[in-house]
Amino acid sequence: MKKAVIFDLDGTLNNTIASIKRSADEALGQFGFGPYTVEQYKYFVGDGAAVLVERCLEAGGDKEHIHFKEAYAEYQKVFEKYCMYRVKPYAGIRKLLAALRERGVKLAVLSNKPHKRTVEVIHEVFGKDCFDLVLGQTEGIPRKPSPEGVFYILKELGLTAADILYLGDTGTDMQTGKAAGAFTVGALWGFRTKEELLENHADAIIENPMKLLDYL
Repeated sequence: MKKAVIFDLDGTLNNTIASIKRSADEALGQFGFGPYTVEQYKYFVGDGAAVLVERCLEAGGDKEHIHFKEAYAEYQKVFEKYCMYRVKPYAGIRKLLAALRERGVKLAVLSNKPHKRTVEVIHEVFGKDCFDLVLGQTEGIPRKPSPEGVFYILKELGLTAADILYLGDTGTDMQTGKAAGAFTVGALWGFRTKEELLENHADAIIENPMKLLDYL
């Protein structure tokens, strides 16, 4: 049996798209960009806040990111305000986490969301004791799809890649898990498509959270 599960956050544990859209629309709107649709934001997210802002600028015609510095600073400020705006866990996630805990499986989060905001969201939604380790985008650890975040978690938990399942909803997540040598599971309830998950070599794809238990 696997000893731990590493979860992506946005689009996997929680539906956070409303908080991201509100923050980015307000921040980028000050520079004449947006608003953008929910569907657009589902493809802007996933690779960190800086890349999110770059994609927003590009969608508005700023291909050279001329407004990046001030827009990124404004987004960080606004996102701190709206980080928890309409954030909620996906159906079945709480039940899955409880089932994993009952089996003695360790739980970790690896997100490209800034670390402070990642911890804030996890603690607000799930409490401070649900996960054994929470890691957001942090200086010194390259963001996903680098496997370095996975390796850091494995070291902290005293595990190897063979001991874990990695669950995420994007191609970036699948690349991260595969690069780390983990069994990588794609979540269909998130922001991206089955085709994207397959193209990035998901080992398995599930339509609801409780199906993850089949791969322990």
